[in-house]
Amino acid sequence: MNVEKIRADFPILRNKIYGKRLSYLDNAASSQKPIQVIESIGVSYTKEYSNVHRGAHYLGNLVTDKYESTRSIVKSFINAKIDKEVVFTRGATEAINLVASSYAVKNFKQDDEIIITLLEHHSNIVPWYLLKERYGIKLNFARIDDNGNIDLDFFKSLFNAKTKFVSVSHLSNVLGTVMPAKELVKIAHSYNVPVLLDGCQAIPHIKVDVQDLDCDFYVFSGHKIYGPTGVGVLYGKHSLLSDLPPYSGGGEMIDEVTTEKISFREVPYRFEAGTPPIIQVIGLGAAINYFSSLNPTAIDAHEDKLLHYATEKLSEIDNLKIVGSAKKKKSIISFTMKDIHPHDIATIVDREGVAIRAGHHCCQPLMNFLKLPATARASLAMYNNEEDIDKLFESLIKCKKMFS
Repeated sequence: MNVEKIRADFPILRNKIYGKRLSYLDNAASSQKPIQVIESIGVSYTKEYSNVHRGAHYLGNLVTDKYESTRSIVKSFINAKIDKEVVFTRGATEAINLVASSYAVKNFKQDDEIIITLLEHHSNIVPWYLLKERYGIKLNFARIDDNGNIDLDFFKSLFNAKTKFVSVSHLSNVLGTVMPAKELVKIAHSYNVPVLLDGCQAIPHIKVDVQDLDCDFYVFSGHKIYGPTGVGVLYGKHSLLSDLPPYSGGGEMIDEVTTEKISFREVPYRFEAGTPPIIQVIGLGAAINYFSSLNPTAIDAHEDKLLHYATEKLSEIDNLKIVGSAKKKKSIISFTMKDIHPHDIATIVDREGVAIRAGHHCCQPLMNFLKLPATARASLAMYNNEEDIDKLFESLIKCKKMFS
């Protein structure tokens, strides 16, 4: 894989930060955008903008076609059965809230139980906690071991007659743990319990096939896969989506409104109330097309090799501890340094042109389990190279010397 050719597609990587080469290692928070996506958005605003659906003019029809073609692009990318299984949202957070809220209306009652894990991002905890407050349901957290692997025996032990839903991440945004998603789905389905997979971190690093996974719902955000912010995807099996009531009300999602009654459109439009994120959706289509045009096998090998290199380099630093060593891991290294707060680490390496993240990474239950207030986190993308890792290593050595 020609990493330099890929890097050339990302204009921001040519920037200097404090006069130094940018090493962007904060991809788990948000990835950078290739020129193909940037130009697609520019063309949409300058030459091809209109609202979508129901337009009787050229621009309206053109933009509607591009918007709906992205639905087909996503469908093929994740191997959904039909376009109608793809719902556009404002992000993965809204997608999870949509499922939680709409599924609860018809399926949850007091004392029902939901299974999540200690690895979850707050976006896959808070929506279910709100249901706990509203319906009196119980949240059960599946345990992990000290390396970040899910405890499958404990996961199985959580199921009982009151278990109504499972919602888990496909890849941890803190530890990089790749969850045994297919196995978790199989276990849940043996109890007739549906499963939502949060694929925000997985989507740019793992080939996602929702039919092979057999998950009932899958969510991800555009900005994690080199696309724009403000757009996400909810995949749902058509039979399940068709049975869900609307999440919000407004234009586009209605079939008929009278003074006596309202009828709603079929899926996916039932869940896309109001003016949708038109340009963001088109930009997402451009991002997926760009990503799909590359060699996924080569990308996977490159990122795995880079993760191994980064792990070896950081392991050379005295009093630096890598947090998380799961059996199967992707793209993310969280770490701490003795007597140096993660926020200080991130601030110091930033002055060297290295962008990493520090904090609890919206995973406070996990941090409580790890007995850590925060970690520093370096997260990789296909455009990163060994020079980025070397710069991180050198900047961490400088950081260590400052506090010695």
